[in-house]
Amino acid sequence: MNQILAKILKPIPAPILFIVSGTTQYMGAAVAVGVFTKLAPTATAWWRFALASIILMLWQQPWKAGLTSRQVKTAAIFGIVMAGMNMIFYEAVSRIDLGLVVSLEFLGPISLAVYLNRTWQARIAALLALGGVICISGFALDFTNPNVEAGIIFSLLGGTAWAGYIMLGKKVSATGGLHSLAIGCFTATIIYSPVAFSSFTTVAQDLNLFKSLLIVATMSTLVPYSLDQVIMRRLDASTFALLKALLPTTSLLIGIIFLGQIPGWIAVVGLVLVSVSVWLTTSNSRI
Repeated sequence: MNQILAKILKPIPAPILFIVSGTTQYMGAAVAVGVFTKLAPTATAWWRFALASIILMLWQQPWKAGLTSRQVKTAAIFGIVMAGMNMIFYEAVSRIDLGLVVSLEFLGPISLAVYLNRTWQARIAALLALGGVICISGFALDFTNPNVEAGIIFSLLGGTAWAGYIMLGKKVSATGGLHSLAIGCFTATIIYSPVAFSSFTTVAQDLNLFKSLLIVATMSTLVPYSLDQVIMRRLDASTFALLKALLPTTSLLIGIIFLGQIPGWIAVVGLVLVSVSVWLTTSNSRI
């Protein structure tokens, strides 16, 4: 199944796959923001991974993949980091705007890209991408709001976890692929289950809430992380991290369309800088 999906998506350039992944992921995040009125952000993230893990386990049947114990262990760690990253992300977006959260989180991937690829072209691309995501944030930090400080801290922690996700994701994509993703999501569901115990009754009694969670699980976990596994097989970790600059741009657009979070004009400058960064990143390679 991994090979079939990779073959189907092979003609599609990696930047397009990033945009599709980002669009579905942050549309799911926009739905999740509405769920926060009924569930805590961490519980919402848990349900997202729990439902996605059921679909992935039934679809991929990783117990038939013949993975080694070491590959299973790596996949489990990958899932714990991935789910933790998303719980942190939801804590952040429950406090500050989606576009700003993703912009701050991007410090993690950009630092990783500079560390892994120290060519001048990569450094210039990284600086342009960083400038772009800062512009996209609109410098709209209202420190009189008590939630802002906590939102910034969660965003920066999320960026660190994001870098870890890229490194581990690159490793599992080369071995287990979607089988490893299924194992990772299932492991995270078990490990983080205590954060959702109090929400079981609420979800069981609210069919509309369950439907919303299923949408979030599909759009924010199943689709984007499956695409990530395909993309990671094509790219080195540095290029993958730099192309993540497309996600703040996508989140900005989703924030405008679905959440009514209108940015300042300077965000246009950010979009241009990100576009130039992506061009520099992809100009010398066929991805």
